Amino acid sequence: MDNPLKIIARPAVHRNKPVLKLSFPYTKEVVEKVRSLHGVLWSNSMKCWYIPDRARSLGELRNIEGVLVILEGNNPGKTDQDILQKERMLIIRHAKGRIKVIFRYEPKLVALIRTLPFYYYDAEAKWWTLPHIDSILEVLQDFCKENNWKLEYKDEWAERKLVWRKRDSSFENVVCPPQFEDKLKELRYSESTVRNYCSALREFIHYFKGREIEVLTQADIEKFLLYITEERSVSTSYHNISICAIKFYFEKILDRSQVTFKLERPRRERILPEVLSEEEVVRIFKSVNNLKHKCILMTVYSGGLRLSEVVGLKVSDIDSKRMMIFIKGAKGKKDRYTILSKELLTWLRRYYREEKPETWLFEGVTGGQYSMRSVQALMHDAVKKAGIKKHATVHTLRHSFATHLLENGTDLRYIQNLLGHNSSKTTEIYTHITTKGLEQLVSPFDRLRLDEK
Repeated sequence: MDNPLKIIARPAVHRNKPVLKLSFPYTKEVVEKVRSLHGVLWSNSMKCWYIPDRARSLGELRNIEGVLVILEGNNPGKTDQDILQKERMLIIRHAKGRIKVIFRYEPKLVALIRTLPFYYYDAEAKWWTLPHIDSILEVLQDFCKENNWKLEYKDEWAERKLVWRKRDSSFENVVCPPQFEDKLKELRYSESTVRNYCSALREFIHYFKGREIEVLTQADIEKFLLYITEERSVSTSYHNISICAIKFYFEKILDRSQVTFKLERPRRERILPEVLSEEEVVRIFKSVNNLKHKCILMTVYSGGLRLSEVVGLKVSDIDSKRMMIFIKGAKGKKDRYTILSKELLTWLRRYYREEKPETWLFEGVTGGQYSMRSVQALMHDAVKKAGIKKHATVHTLRHSFATHLLENGTDLRYIQNLLGHNSSKTTEIYTHITTKGLEQLVSPFDRLRLDEK
């Protein structure tokens, strides 16, 4: 072979699969041949080609006329493949709310996973995916302890977010088109929606830096959506916000609805919310010494309020005669009432006598509404002081409120009204969390007569 074109193939891991990373001088003819290989993938961010690391792919690559393939390095994917041969389990957090579970085939473990909520088996990749919640992690950890398996945990989602922030720090300097923000405000979108849409559109503009977004096509938009899904591994919620922001800009500002008409929204993730036990809620309240802080968290839990709703309460919203809390302009610009606990009313009266708030029930140091970030911070400190290992946020108190009502026999329709859900399907997720009725079930294992060890 006279003066062959050298292609350097280095083993790597891409999307948790062993691949060969290809490096070679650009020629149109070779690029077309590489593109025709089975399973080949071009990475726009890394500016390189990947092919699956298997004999078939390598053979096809070597069969390209006028090419000399040179293999370099060791296979970093070997470790993950070895897991399938040993008594080891690898848990990879690949998205904000999901984990991959990789292990050798074990019938007992497969049967255990099938009892967990929202599991999915990827037959091609040969791994299971599950919600990233403490209760599921504890079940997997207990299995490894009982069967002397080695457990490894990797948080690739956090690592990718950190890398992306460092790589795209200039994203924050991108200016959102003023007419876009003005139109959102004109149509009375909430402050949080305006902020989220503008942030998503800035990232969209940054991705196509150097190009006019007015002339982008549907294919360009789909390319961006694939980028935030595959490389950024954003949540389904952020993915949906990005689509909404892009559609709004193209349809309302540019009047080019034909470009975004066929954009499809992602399937919603069915992630179970974290829930605290009643004993854990008590521990959180007892860990807070500041009266105002204690009353804020108590109000969230006792009425099932959202974070924005508790800071938006006014003194006049507490109706002690009807024992109701009035929530004005909640999510979706809807008003509603929720219950006012007698015990909470006692605490609020004590707080009122000491603090004497004027307009807002919970006022900041300089007046005005108490900031949402401050509430999040005090909840974080309270959870830490209470020694609770669960990932508990302010919204966790709302989930706990609904779950505890359901466990105490409250009809799901009343819970739906108290939470302000449009659809009963949203409220029904708590039926997957509650222990109501489960305590009456008897495992068939308890009926077995086993000899004592």
